[in-house]
Amino acid sequence: MALSPRPALAAIKPYEPGKPVEEVERELGIRNAIKLASNENPLGPSPLALAAMQQALEKASFYPDGACFNLRRALAAHLQVGEDYLIVGNGSDEILKLITEAFLQEGDAVLVCPPTFSEYEFAAQLMGGKCRYVPAVDFNYDLPGLKAAVGRQTKIIFLGNPNNPTGTMVTAADLEDLIQSLPDEVLLVLDEAYCEYVDSGAYPDSLAYVRDGKKNIIALRTFSKIYGLAGLRVGYGIADPALIASLHKVREPFNVNFLGQVAAAAAIGDTRHLEQSRQVNAEGKEFLYRELQSLGLRYLPTQANFVWMQAPRPCREVFKELLSRGIIVRTGDIFGYDDYLRVTIGTPEQNVRFVAALKEVLSAG
Repeated sequence: MALSPRPALAAIKPYEPGKPVEEVERELGIRNAIKLASNENPLGPSPLALAAMQQALEKASFYPDGACFNLRRALAAHLQVGEDYLIVGNGSDEILKLITEAFLQEGDAVLVCPPTFSEYEFAAQLMGGKCRYVPAVDFNYDLPGLKAAVGRQTKIIFLGNPNNPTGTMVTAADLEDLIQSLPDEVLLVLDEAYCEYVDSGAYPDSLAYVRDGKKNIIALRTFSKIYGLAGLRVGYGIADPALIASLHKVREPFNVNFLGQVAAAAAIGDTRHLEQSRQVNAEGKEFLYRELQSLGLRYLPTQANFVWMQAPRPCREVFKELLSRGIIVRTGDIFGYDDYLRVTIGTPEQNVRFVAALKEVLSAG
């Protein structure tokens, strides 16, 4: 008898990552390609994180601390929460899976607001959850629609704030209204992977809700974006200790690698690297705004480190033409929009190269 996979797998679409630089250069026979597809920090890791890893290399033969003690202690001091409010994962992607493994039963409803990060849907479907979709309105979350969609079967709501791929955000006032409307049995997951880039004064303080403990809320953050440690895969969740305890029950032993823990703990204290990263991002997005506006291409003002922009032609076509010029971006069709692109904000030099290549594509069209 043939071995059959779980029925839930039939609905799951494998994640499609951005193309690595090495793959593009190898396939096209080019050099000096730049990747503006995966929202990585163009400045690279914190120098303090690099130094900490260098010093720790000789201990790489040992298993990591399964409890991530030093990293959780550093995070607790940084965030002003108790260490029992924290769980560290192999990227925040792993914590998304832990959440559905711990709390989702087959048939439970999960609210997802497309276009958004595909791993919300993946984590829900993997455990047999039924995704209910509340589409964005002009690329902004439909908060009234989301409130109306909450029903007796609703168990989890996923919100990316800022949202990926749009860069838009839910304001403090709108989030407050949603939270106050939530039944006690619903878990709200606030994915704040890009929160360190936000420059709006209307951004909500999710940790205030976590400390308050009156609603079931978990905030997710990561070292993959502004901290420049995407290759080490370290993310974390912040929630009431009772919620965190449930996640620990389904967490694998030694789930966060040793060097990742060391680097992340060091990166927290590198305020200079953080501010430089914010500055480069702020200047880069203003440059891209001006250039895209001059080209007559629509874009969304972003609270993250990427820009969701109109494609001058079908996005796959533009993607291939940019790729041939050594520029890797993200196509919008994977999010359901074949007329949009998502472009990571790079260094000044990378941004200039992208715009120059885009202008070539436009003139050739």
